[in-house]
Amino acid sequence: MKIRNILFVIGVAFSQLLLAQQTLPRDPDCCTSIMVGKLASTDGSVMTSHTCDSWYRTWVNVVPAADFANDTVMNIYDGRMHTESVNDQTKLTVKGQIPQAKHTYAFLDTAYPCLNEKQLAMGETTISGRDTLRNPKGMFMIEELARVALQRCTTARDAIQLMGKLVKEYGYGDSGECLTIADPKEVWHFEIFGEGPDQIGGVWAAVRIPDDEVGVSANISRISTLNLKDTRNYMASENVFSVAKKLKLWDGKEPFKFWKVYGGPNYFGKMQAFSIREFFILSTLAPSLKLSMDDEELPLSVKPEKKISNADVMAYLRQTYEGTEWSVTKNLKVAVKDRKTGKTDTITSPRANPWMRTDEVQLFNALQKGTVTANRNVAVPQCAYSTVIQLRDWLPDAVGGVCWFSMDNPGQSPRVPIFCGTTDMPEMFKICGNHRYRLDAALWHYRQANKLATVRWGNARKILEKNLLHFERKGLEELPMVEQRYAELVKSQGEEAAKAYLTDYTKDFIGATLLRWDEMTAKYWNDYRFGF
Repeated sequence: MKIRNILFVIGVAFSQLLLAQQTLPRDPDCCTSIMVGKLASTDGSVMTSHTCDSWYRTWVNVVPAADFANDTVMNIYDGRMHTESVNDQTKLTVKGQIPQAKHTYAFLDTAYPCLNEKQLAMGETTISGRDTLRNPKGMFMIEELARVALQRCTTARDAIQLMGKLVKEYGYGDSGECLTIADPKEVWHFEIFGEGPDQIGGVWAAVRIPDDEVGVSANISRISTLNLKDTRNYMASENVFSVAKKLKLWDGKEPFKFWKVYGGPNYFGKMQAFSIREFFILSTLAPSLKLSMDDEELPLSVKPEKKISNADVMAYLRQTYEGTEWSVTKNLKVAVKDRKTGKTDTITSPRANPWMRTDEVQLFNALQKGTVTANRNVAVPQCAYSTVIQLRDWLPDAVGGVCWFSMDNPGQSPRVPIFCGTTDMPEMFKICGNHRYRLDAALWHYRQANKLATVRWGNARKILEKNLLHFERKGLEELPMVEQRYAELVKSQGEEAAKAYLTDYTKDFIGATLLRWDEMTAKYWNDYRFGF
């Protein structure tokens, strides 16, 4: 018993150290979203995605559909992204109320709500923009706009139009934000800003990603020119030009570019509508375009030279640019002698990892200037959770929409399938792990193994990545079986029984990943207990 207590104390101390040593974001409010049109995907899916790369809540819950009496009102909150559990009310502020809908759809309640029962899905990235646009008196933060739209809408177009109406009437109080909004037919890139400190309202624009193209949003405003006569592919608030003139952000003579007017300089102080993440993903999807990091802007989306799958999107969200000029570890080489052959080879140091802390980077560069260039990876350790959502119009909504969900670093954690028809989550998923160390929160079962693996990443990754890909393949290979079993149960026992099956499948899948990551934690503690 004493040994067990000692180990527990050591575990708590180590976990608190991990919290303190997380790599800080190299740009603010870091998130990445990839959008895929149905003709650009290998199976006809429409996709959106999201890496929630900051210290937001990790608890996940399914909010059921509901019916309401006439004259019912609903609260609009601030602070929902920082609560510790489903029922935690301590950090919530009611910003106002709006009339409640007579019927609301069930939805997956993540920090940024992401999927409803009708295959309407959203990703998110914070694009900040000009400080002079924000009005904190506006009622709606972006996560609450997303929540209301998912509860009330079935298509991306309807969601955009509803959010525009809500902002016009009640005001937008957040910084610049992008939502990547998808349904089984199409996907849209939506950006929104405030109108300034003296005006309750908002200004926004939305561009439809062509069916045969892939788009990327990564914390920078990217919408360029607007052809509002083309109502099939463009939407915007009626004040999109007048606000720019009023605030003297546009003279009405120069070509109007939404990102330049409202987004302004990026977080590096450059007047440029992309960063390394957009460039890397778009240029690898369409290398023949010969995109350049020196360009002022890149296409909002590109036609990939090879159609991409949901597994490809998952792989992009794991990206650390390994093997390229942007790799953090490219210069961290050591000479290794093969014991059998006696030959010496130069390899990347087993101690090097792409998620080194700022002080580690500074140490290497102090020893030799320029050893490590700290480029911003797609996958980062400060990620709360990430999603890859595929939507399929040839299947019933309950199984047609799948959220491939991951907690912690997407470069290290497994993805679990959560279906539109899933009605509940395991209790460990309903507790946030970002407030403190607690093993009743699922996050820490992933995080402990993930952080220990970086002690000697060159060796530990062989086990971790094998397990990660095992669950990825398992989920994708079993998907047709799940769809068939769902259809059989609907026919023989009804919709309720079929959804219960989907829920149990999700819970069982999650349980298997938690067990595997716990096993890795034990192995890494044993392997690296002496620190090497």
